[in-house]
Amino acid sequence: MSRFVRLVTAAALAAAVPGACGSRATPTHDALPALLGTSQRESTSRQALGESIAAMRERLAIVAEPDAAIRLADALLRQTRVAGNAGLAREAESALRAVLDREPEHYGACRMLAAVLVSQHRFAEARAQAERCRQWRPDDAWLFGVLGDAHLELGDYDAAFDAFDAMMALRPDEAAYARASYARELQGDLDGALRLMQMALSATPPADPEALAWHHVQIGHLELTLGRIRDAERSFARAGHAFPDHPMVIEGLTRVLVARGELRAALDTLAPHVSAMPTPDGLALEGDLLMALGRGDEAERSYRLAEAAWTSDAPEPSRLARFLAGRGRRLDDAIDLARREATVRNDIFTLDALAWALFRSGRVAEAAAAIEQALRLGTRDRIIRYHAAAIDVARGERRTARIDLDLALSGSPNFDLVAAPEARLLLQGLADVEDDR
Repeated sequence: MSRFVRLVTAAALAAAVPGACGSRATPTHDALPALLGTSQRESTSRQALGESIAAMRERLAIVAEPDAAIRLADALLRQTRVAGNAGLAREAESALRAVLDREPEHYGACRMLAAVLVSQHRFAEARAQAERCRQWRPDDAWLFGVLGDAHLELGDYDAAFDAFDAMMALRPDEAAYARASYARELQGDLDGALRLMQMALSATPPADPEALAWHHVQIGHLELTLGRIRDAERSFARAGHAFPDHPMVIEGLTRVLVARGELRAALDTLAPHVSAMPTPDGLALEGDLLMALGRGDEAERSYRLAEAAWTSDAPEPSRLARFLAGRGRRLDDAIDLARREATVRNDIFTLDALAWALFRSGRVAEAAAAIEQALRLGTRDRIIRYHAAAIDVARGERRTARIDLDLALSGSPNFDLVAAPEARLLLQGLADVEDDR
């Protein structure tokens, strides 16, 4: 084994050692960013959402009324973001299908069903549903957002970007700006992505505090990626002001503390939220913090709960594969999960999961082919860039590895609890080898 392969392997295995740091940030944009919102522009405060859900349920108990079902679905999908309860999206689907059983061509119910399917990560079904609706109304900007979301998550990036362009041309509003922002982010234009997300925030009506919070959170995550930690903290605080105790705010503030190296404060911020509202991402982050603080047994409990959550009510095999690969857990399972998912989803995050699981299993050539696909858009995702660097070092491509390590670490050396310590170790190993020459 060469010196380069040894130092890469040492860095990659750091997360598997008890007491090592570990955190895997998942993509910050869920598939349904900002399409929600009925034409009535009703308030989306926590209280208003609860009242709307109760009122629409009461109406639907009498008859499957289309308007009530659509408004219920809208409120339930927002509540899913706020409460982390996957069962709410299933209730939304049931309400809409009850309407469509009576009125199979009710357009409003059909288009909302497409959004609900996206929220459940049933992307191929969502794409088919959106295409069906597009035959009826090819000029519906909202529908292009759903269609683009589905293409995006399936890794059909050209089709997704075309859909977002069409959406922007038909109706440039907060939903269109948010999608254009994510398209820029995926292609590595973080400054452009930030400007567009700020435009999305400015276009969001004050009566929609849940969406205001969502946009502030996305701005905060972009600022974190850019290494602007203080700006990110302010953005997350503004999100919390717009919608108090939003779970995305709690996670964002936790990641700010991680970026500052304040791990105990980060755990104190996150743990009460995870206890009250356990989600797989929250549990994984809690486990990483516990592991970094030397509390391995407690970390293992959080990890196992996260794995169970990713395979239960709303399975997310791609995220589970990335979690397992990042922490060196059940690598054969991670490879199988990522390979199966990659047959239907060619997105960069699934391919990154496959590349990293293959690399940690010693299959460098296969890993290199997968990471090349993960980089095909020019992403500046710090975790993907670190993975690319490690694979490059194993292949003897030191100059390319240096570039990727700089993208991973510059401005935010604590960008992630797992990947950042590994990246720093890899960089030091490269420096030591060069000094020995």
